[in-house]
Amino acid sequence: MALLQIAEPGQSPVPHQVKLAVGIDLGTTNSLVASVRGGRASVLPDEQGAAMLPSVVNYSSSDGVRVGRGAQAMAGEHPADTLVSVKRYMGRGREDAAADASRAHYQLADDDTGMVRFVTGRGEVSPVEASAEILKVLHKRAVDTLGNELDGAVITVPAYFDEAQRQATKDAATLAGLKVLRLLNEPTAAAVAYGLDSKEQGVIAVYDLGGGTFDISILRLHQGVFEVLATGGDTALGGDDFDAAIADWVLQQSGAPTLEAGAYRQLQARARAAKEQLSSEDSATISLQGLATDGGVVVLQRHEFEALIQPLVKQTLRACRRCLRDAGLGEDVDNVVMVGGSTRVPLVREAVAEFFHRQPLLDIDPDQVVAVGAAIQADILVGNRPEGDLLLLDVIPLSLGLETMGGLVEKIIPRNTTIPVTRAQEFTTFKDGQTALAVHIVQGERELVSDSRSLARFELRGIPPMVAGAARILVTFQVDADGLLNVSAREEATGAQSSVTVKPSFGLSDDEISGMLQASFSHAEEDKQARQLAEHRLDAQLLLEGLEAALAADGDELLSQDECAELHAQMKQLRLAMDGQDIAVLKAGTEQLGRASEDFAARRMDKSIRQALAGVSLDTLDDEVSK
Repeated sequence: MALLQIAEPGQSPVPHQVKLAVGIDLGTTNSLVASVRGGRASVLPDEQGAAMLPSVVNYSSSDGVRVGRGAQAMAGEHPADTLVSVKRYMGRGREDAAADASRAHYQLADDDTGMVRFVTGRGEVSPVEASAEILKVLHKRAVDTLGNELDGAVITVPAYFDEAQRQATKDAATLAGLKVLRLLNEPTAAAVAYGLDSKEQGVIAVYDLGGGTFDISILRLHQGVFEVLATGGDTALGGDDFDAAIADWVLQQSGAPTLEAGAYRQLQARARAAKEQLSSEDSATISLQGLATDGGVVVLQRHEFEALIQPLVKQTLRACRRCLRDAGLGEDVDNVVMVGGSTRVPLVREAVAEFFHRQPLLDIDPDQVVAVGAAIQADILVGNRPEGDLLLLDVIPLSLGLETMGGLVEKIIPRNTTIPVTRAQEFTTFKDGQTALAVHIVQGERELVSDSRSLARFELRGIPPMVAGAARILVTFQVDADGLLNVSAREEATGAQSSVTVKPSFGLSDDEISGMLQASFSHAEEDKQARQLAEHRLDAQLLLEGLEAALAADGDELLSQDECAELHAQMKQLRLAMDGQDIAVLKAGTEQLGRASEDFAARRMDKSIRQALAGVSLDTLDDEVSK
């Protein structure tokens, strides 16, 4: 007798089969891989027992690429060939990254595409390729530890990564031979780890200060549902900036000249060691031996260090305040979770505790909590436990929309909308006989296209010729769980369709990322006025174009010369008003021309009715009506 084997949806039909999945924290300074084993999530160490892999790649060796501690050791000798904190450059444009690259003593290749490519001893290397080398090492570590090939991986990204940066992370994983189950926001991953371990419920702030990025997320946890209320941060702020502040201070105190690339890289490493020492001691000694001609040492007191980083810490708290405001909350949250190695700094912990009026949670190693949460999510997505155990509701950080006539932005998906999400809206044509439509996708909070970031463009062709406004074109925005955007447009009558997946070549600049939301607030009134002006200009343009067509068709027949001259004079006045900036004058001119043309419009309607009824008897008309 054949037996019917039953399995839960999404789970393996083979009894006791456990699929292998990992969570990867691809960090700026260090990277980790974790997995759920025996029902518990934990990080996977290397052969030496070290859990963290330094996110450093060296290309100077003739026998191959070095990753991790081996590459880190060569940073001083081969600074240009050793890529450190490569995550900072993911998805960014060459011009945007030039200042950071110069500071780190990297040489960037001239690229017509505008993408970042580092010049190394083994040729040009992109941030995606360098990140792939890090992921390859973690991939191999997981396979060696778990004993078989992986069925999938969840990779974490900063919550404020835009579409370009997320896509770059996915590309790196593909190069490393990994099947990406999902990209997961780092703060959300931390909340997963804490939420399942401590069964916490309520509103939680996740403060994530890593080596190169800062994220703040406000989440509501309830019965296994993790809902992100708001998110913010800075993709170019972290512990690396603490190190740089110390290094610059040391040079200033010692009176040493600007160091060569290799020496400066060594000084940064010593600055990092001093920073870590000051987390538990009151002072740290930084040696200049081998770096400066005079050598010597510099002693850094904890209070001096705290003074150096105070502006950076305040910058993170400003982002926290904006995020709370976006979530519609005050500073009263139920718990604060600390994530990232830079949160070990006492000043950071004290500042966060004072800001949120409560001591933060530190039960899980802040360096490991993101990887642990990613591993838990990977275990669910691969089918080892029912998806009902956990639900993640992330949000998009910036509004998505498209350009409409007059250079206006029509927001389709507002910021902080829960993803995955699909939104659709109908649009129509602007001119008679229009057979194609250009779709321009933009991102940002401002009202005008000129103040927003352009993401992609595509065209919908095959629209049947109709009068303006008759066509029905459905534009659909779809954001998947990874935060990647797909936009499609379909003409309802014919079914003609076109679409685009938004994969820009590089992401937002640092200033844009931190400034777009701020600009939306500071320019709110200005944007409102600009939108009103653009809308009134569009109304005036439509009226003028319609009236010009009507005059060309029936003006000589239905109007006297004086009446025609009067309409032309008012049309001229309206065009002058369109060139100005006075909304009231433009509105009044449009209304005046509308009233002046009402009699002409009535005469045209009478003419159309007479033509339609020509040769039709009243008896015939009565019969038609009675039917």
